[in-house]
Amino acid sequence: MRSARFRRGRRAAAVALVSALSLTTLAACGTSSSDNGGDGAQQGGSSDPSAPLDPKTKVTITIDCMPPAAKAAELKHWKEDVAEFNKMYPNVTIEGRSTPGQCLEPPRFTAMLKAKSQPDVFYTYFTDLPQVLAEDGAEDITAYVNDKTVPALKDIDPDVLSSLRHDGKLYGLPTSNYTMGLLINRKLFEDAGLNPDAPPRTWDEVRTAAKKIAGLGDGIAGFGEYSAGNQGGWHFTAQMYSVGGDVVDESGKKTAFNSELGKQVARNLHAMRWEDDSMGETQLLKWGDLQKQIATDKLGMFLAAPDDIPYMVQQLGAKYENFGMGPIPGGRNTLAGGNNYMIKKGISGDKIKAAIAWLNFQNLTVGKGQFNWERKKADKLPVGIPQPNFWLNDSKAKDDAARVEHATMPVANFKTFMDNPVPGKAEPPKAQEVYKVLDNVMSGVLTNKDADVDKLLATAETQVNQVLANQ
Repeated sequence: MRSARFRRGRRAAAVALVSALSLTTLAACGTSSSDNGGDGAQQGGSSDPSAPLDPKTKVTITIDCMPPAAKAAELKHWKEDVAEFNKMYPNVTIEGRSTPGQCLEPPRFTAMLKAKSQPDVFYTYFTDLPQVLAEDGAEDITAYVNDKTVPALKDIDPDVLSSLRHDGKLYGLPTSNYTMGLLINRKLFEDAGLNPDAPPRTWDEVRTAAKKIAGLGDGIAGFGEYSAGNQGGWHFTAQMYSVGGDVVDESGKKTAFNSELGKQVARNLHAMRWEDDSMGETQLLKWGDLQKQIATDKLGMFLAAPDDIPYMVQQLGAKYENFGMGPIPGGRNTLAGGNNYMIKKGISGDKIKAAIAWLNFQNLTVGKGQFNWERKKADKLPVGIPQPNFWLNDSKAKDDAARVEHATMPVANFKTFMDNPVPGKAEPPKAQEVYKVLDNVMSGVLTNKDADVDKLLATAETQVNQVLANQ
């Protein structure tokens, strides 16, 4: 569904609306030369949108998702980055906006777009682009983004950038991306006589390994799946992609999952649950449940993105060395997503240039900002997770080397995942509504021994077609 640590908030079916948005102006954001009274006025600058920001330009921009005080190390890094940015652009004042909970919560985000109250630079998920455009909320930044304003542009994965384009126009710049793979508990693999350095590569291999792990007893499940909170439908989609299927056809207006591949996915899960007894008795699981199980050595494997791992270590007390990853079984395609920043429609050209200069420094420069792995290690933040990694060519080589040099975890545990990349495929249109319907397929096969797979898929097909007809 989403990427990075903020994805957890979007995975939930319902998230409480944040009642207040705090605006924090950082003392470290500028010097006297960048103090224009906070009124957002700008002075100077070139009228050519393709030209980089003139350092003499005086402008104030507001930026979404400044780390909250509870994330002390991340906030420290933000302040350091603003100070370094101001050495290059001393007349740009950065005003960071922070929320007390998740950075992006669906109800608050929707309300913000409708009220046109988003910051100058606002955070979104890749799949939010249609909603943002429907509200006329983002600037077309195509003319502003080039190899002078974003020097590493040629090294950004074009598939990632394509998620931010509509009708050939660019509306955002990425900050993170993810693809799903098979997350494993290395201890349970070893206990079951399996090789943790060679995770299953096919669904038949997953089924075989799951039976061996479940055979350890003591309430251990071999493989886990979601079936509630829209996350069951999310993972059904991932499994469909993995075997070369789809959920919605190329037109985006008709379902594609009520097929032989769809039946194969559903029947395989039903067999694992009821014939093999390798998925455990507790079902109707949502995000957080499988993480708790695998972190406490009660689950052998499940589909996940790499950012689940630091969550389990930092929040659940697990150890990095106990986890590994392989590519998604089947290997045809994998569900991909991520997050990015967009720029508010209607702001001045100078503000747009300042925003792009900041995003380039903070999110799109190897060794700087979010890719300063040496600093993250020094402040005890996780280093070595294989994603975000939207780099290609020289940028990828440099960033990969830095991750390994400053790793705080055994990067060799992700070698199979990294060495066998699977093509990413975006989420379907109306994703959350589609997932809600497909939850019924997942919950049906995992909670009912006598489930009628054909009927479940046919019913879901009718309901999803209705959802797609209302676009």
